[in-house]
Amino acid sequence: MSGGEEALVVFVTSPSAEKALELGRTLVEERLAACASLLPAIRSVYWWEGKVQEEGEALVLLKTTRARFGALRDRVLTLHPYQVPEVVAVEVAAGNPAYLEWIVGETR
Repeated sequence: MSGGEEALVVFVTSPSAEKALELGRTLVEERLAACASLLPAIRSVYWWEGKVQEEGEALVLLKTTRARFGALRDRVLTLHPYQVPEVVAVEVAAGNPAYLEWIVGETR
């Protein structure tokens, strides 16, 4: 299977840039993700507890593989301060083959 068929980008929102960095660093150090890219200031609007909420958050984009996703998701659920954290994976349809293979190699 090529890197493109295995690679995922996982979106995880966080209450702060500091928490996002801590989460990303831990997941990379544990080889659950090859890379964590942080967008430190986003605004989220969402339904929670019966009403529309609006909060400042940070977003972590994690690059991982299908094989590592379950462990990554479980680790996020353990580390994350939210009651129901966002952990959404998107398949990579195409990309730089060398980069995709790097993701596979760094998450083994």
